[in-house]
Amino acid sequence: MTDWTGLTARTGRAGHDLVGWLMWDPVAISAYEALGVPNGNGWIQAWRLAPLGDIPSAAVAAATYSINPRIVETILGLWRSVTDAEAICAVRDAAVEPGLESIAPGLSDALAPLAKDLWRGADAVHHGARPLFAACRDQPRPDNTQPALSAWLAANCLRELRGDNHWALCASEELDDVEVGLLHSAMVDTNEYGGEEWIARSRGADDEAVARGWRRLEAKGLATDGALNQTARQFRLELEDRTNRLTEPAWREVGEAATQAFCQAVEPHHEAFVARINATAGERWMPALRHRPT
Repeated sequence: MTDWTGLTARTGRAGHDLVGWLMWDPVAISAYEALGVPNGNGWIQAWRLAPLGDIPSAAVAAATYSINPRIVETILGLWRSVTDAEAICAVRDAAVEPGLESIAPGLSDALAPLAKDLWRGADAVHHGARPLFAACRDQPRPDNTQPALSAWLAANCLRELRGDNHWALCASEELDDVEVGLLHSAMVDTNEYGGEEWIARSRGADDEAVARGWRRLEAKGLATDGALNQTARQFRLELEDRTNRLTEPAWREVGEAATQAFCQAVEPHHEAFVARINATAGERWMPALRHRPT
């Protein structure tokens, strides 16, 4: 009998590998800069935010959840004054296959046959309270001449579904943006990160916000003396499991054979994806790719 929750957890890790490198891809950043954005600043989020279109920055910040609203507003201001969402998405699409070929030669060929299966999973899910997923799903899809790009976009759509599901669960637990950043340190090796605050601070939290985050977590019984306690670590692992279970129906629609094929295609390239991010961003970025406790 298939362990769909475990298999869905694998797709989450594979999805982070397959997509995360694009946030710091120098080719994409250069093309983004050519659109008129100074130094290509903000590409790390611009390509994800663009599918949401021209909606208020507060609504975009609500969708991204853990990123400080001031950062979101700044990123939107950088590109909305010089270009548009369609152009940014075109930059994204043009970067995907060359980037994959440079990191994981042959992976595009393995992904291409899975495009229809991956989109079937995405199309089977209702849109409610899933803004980034719904926006990505609603975008124009490549034709049959670009199956690898289509598969990548479908996988990214499913990754955004997982993210939206995770934020919905965080909201149900009354966790704010700083709290979720602090809690995510339970999922990485904090010795490599220099402590439990780096992730929250990397998303725009200042000293005051971090101190408030610790107080909120302590009031919930999830922190002691400005550090996560064992209750918090167990809670965070359970939250991850709940996220997988909430995302599981989409992958059931993809089907076991195609889901296994997706994982098996991406997983052998994990170290290559991590190395690429280390080289272009630094060794702490994209924590979802990093060490996870068992």
